[in-house]
Amino acid sequence: MAPLPSTFNRAEVRKLGLRFAPSLIETIETVTHLAAFTLITLATGWTRFGQNSRVIRPRTLHEIHRSGVQLLPIVGFLGIALGVVFVGQTLALMQQVGASGFSGTLIVTVFIRELAPLTAGLVVLARVGTATVIELGTARALGEVEALEALGVDPIHYLVLPRVVGFTTSVLCLSLYLILLTLTSGYAFAFTRGLKTSPAEFFGSIALALNWLDFPMLLAKTTSFGAAIGLIICYHGLARPLALDEVSQATTRTVGHCVIACLLLDALFIALYLFL
Repeated sequence: MAPLPSTFNRAEVRKLGLRFAPSLIETIETVTHLAAFTLITLATGWTRFGQNSRVIRPRTLHEIHRSGVQLLPIVGFLGIALGVVFVGQTLALMQQVGASGFSGTLIVTVFIRELAPLTAGLVVLARVGTATVIELGTARALGEVEALEALGVDPIHYLVLPRVVGFTTSVLCLSLYLILLTLTSGYAFAFTRGLKTSPAEFFGSIALALNWLDFPMLLAKTTSFGAAIGLIICYHGLARPLALDEVSQATTRTVGHCVIACLLLDALFIALYLFL
């Protein structure tokens, strides 16, 4: 095939550049605004810590119950399913090939470090995060946020901080709950399939595969997932004026940005595992 004329190539490149430039600019603006929103939230939490605790504390507990306690059944179902599909099958396969000694390392590397925090964060995003964007976006579109400001109530303190704390606490607790339930159900399933490893040997292999770095890293990863999800949700719901017909678009953007943020944070923690 003969090469295309250079004028055609330059025109196509110019078109691609014109299409790519607005997306890049919009991405940079979103990241910049989200960073500013995060700093404002941190400053508000620092300066107003302990203020109006009789109002903020019940709201925070409500968010923890909403995004954590109410999700225990679905996370429990996912834990049992993952235990059967991943842990149980892994143990059975390792026993068949005579590599049972590596099962603990595989489960810790794939599930405890990576899959469990991501699963808990995405469940919170799907079940509570989307509803929260709609709730905040509707309140902003109807002028309720401006009404709070007119009454002297800081929307960041009243609306954002309880949700960020609630999401952060919930993702951490749900991750631990998912890990314990998945390991237990997975071993129980493998045991019914003829696994010869005792419970002490199985959980001992998990303990040996863990190192001192896994505990602070798991804590940092789960809390960063929860905080990132909470901040992105509140940013898209509150940070700019919305009309009612824009709420659905804001919800779609929120889900995409939260997933991207969690994946980028996960990549960052993988790099930390490799260098520490």
